[in-house]
Amino acid sequence: MKARVTCAAPLETSELLGYWLGELPAEREAEVEEHLFACRECSAALGELVALGDAFRALLAGGGAAGVVPPEFVARLKAAGLRVREYRMEPQGSIDCTIAPHDDLVLAHLEAPLEGVERLDVVIHEIEARRTQRLEDVGFSAASREVVVVPKARDLRGIDKASQRVELIAVSPAGERLLGTYTFHHSRYRRG
Repeated sequence: MKARVTCAAPLETSELLGYWLGELPAEREAEVEEHLFACRECSAALGELVALGDAFRALLAGGGAAGVVPPEFVARLKAAGLRVREYRMEPQGSIDCTIAPHDDLVLAHLEAPLEGVERLDVVIHEIEARRTQRLEDVGFSAASREVVVVPKARDLRGIDKASQRVELIAVSPAGERLLGTYTFHHSRYRRG
């Protein structure tokens, strides 16, 4: 019986993701690629990441997922052929929005001052339903100065008229700080 060989220097998930997305510097990309060819364990980890990404993309395309995605992911969704309706909003903004029958997804680009933020929570208030959901410690890039929120397309299609308020909250050991409030007035799609 052969002993199981494990990788002596496993690649970090962030580096595997960077490799998959083509975001590594050329020299590091070549090093990671060489490691992947020689290491079954890290190659398997990359395969799992790719499968997870494909599953998430399919779930988004079906309208069954909601959450926060990196701004770079939006370009990948479009490149994959998804029809994306996008809304952009500054803090304390308000917008009328909808989802058309031909839209696969709706995205909200929420601009925010993210410099120095350690942890970010997204609080979603469904005003008419009197429900609140808090997404804790969401991923974000301070450099992008935006958070991209993806609501469940399937749920949006069933709404005739409703309002939703989204809050971006910076969380630190010193407490919470509101970065911005964004209000969406959703109505069913009407031609013309």
